[in-house]
Amino acid sequence: MRQAGRYMAEYRAIRKQYTLLEICKQPELATEVTLQPVERLEVDAAILFSDLLLPLEPMGIPFDFIKGEGPVIHKPIRNNADIKALRTFESRESLGHVLKTITILNQELKDRVPLIGFAGAPFTLASYAIEGGPSKSYEKTKALMYTEPSAWHRLAQFLAQSISDYLVAQIEAGVQAVQLFDSWIGALSPSDYTEFALPYSQHILQTVSDAGVPALHFGTGTSTLLGVMSKAGGDVLGVDWRLPLDEAWTRIGPNHAIQGNLDPTLLLGPIERLQAGAKDVLDRAAGRPGHIFNLGHGILPTTPVESVQELARFVHHYR
Repeated sequence: MRQAGRYMAEYRAIRKQYTLLEICKQPELATEVTLQPVERLEVDAAILFSDLLLPLEPMGIPFDFIKGEGPVIHKPIRNNADIKALRTFESRESLGHVLKTITILNQELKDRVPLIGFAGAPFTLASYAIEGGPSKSYEKTKALMYTEPSAWHRLAQFLAQSISDYLVAQIEAGVQAVQLFDSWIGALSPSDYTEFALPYSQHILQTVSDAGVPALHFGTGTSTLLGVMSKAGGDVLGVDWRLPLDEAWTRIGPNHAIQGNLDPTLLLGPIERLQAGAKDVLDRAAGRPGHIFNLGHGILPTTPVESVQELARFVHHYR
């Protein structure tokens, strides 16, 4: 999950001077923030500092981040006419600042650790665009899916092609792997996932595979979806903490690696409990090839950096 963030004092210092979008759009700042956890933590890869909503703006869906509220979409999608009005864009032009960040990072990282790029999956991006921001019920999104399925599929196809092109541009710029974030996909049932999301994630992950780099596929609340999500393709499937890792791997099947699955709130507790949680994940992986140790979701803002450092050390030295 995103390594850099509000739990790091050096990141908070930059955020006092710049908004999140300003950091994302200035390659030198995005590079600095990406490198912060690499310098402080024993991580095995760097994760590009960006935001999954960035492709929405060149599509004609402006947004901003409001303190205390998160992202706010200024012109939410409400109907088929709004979908037809969306603009296609060239990632190398409209999101060139992201690609420049990748170029700089490759120079800075050299052979230290690989760089992972990412983008949001169609369901999650569409949900932001339709709901106007975060949601608990996704009622507007599901209402469009159920009442105007042809409009939904038009939107999802548009997003799938846009994100495919964006990830290919990141690969061409130099990332060594990419991750497709479907953060809100757990709101769907397996049948709804199969009908409304699976074809579009498949399209993206197949495009990435054709481009020749590993693809990681991530969602939360996906215990009931792992079987159908594994059909979307990709090399690695992420799991959150709601399901033991070995059970999750059984549901996913032997053809995927697995990423996960420590509860990020364990980083807020005593070190002994954190280590016990990490040990349980590692013991369930049992040394099987294809396990990427990770959190089941993002690092929380109140997390002590020392706890993250200790977790990385523990994982690297555990036998």
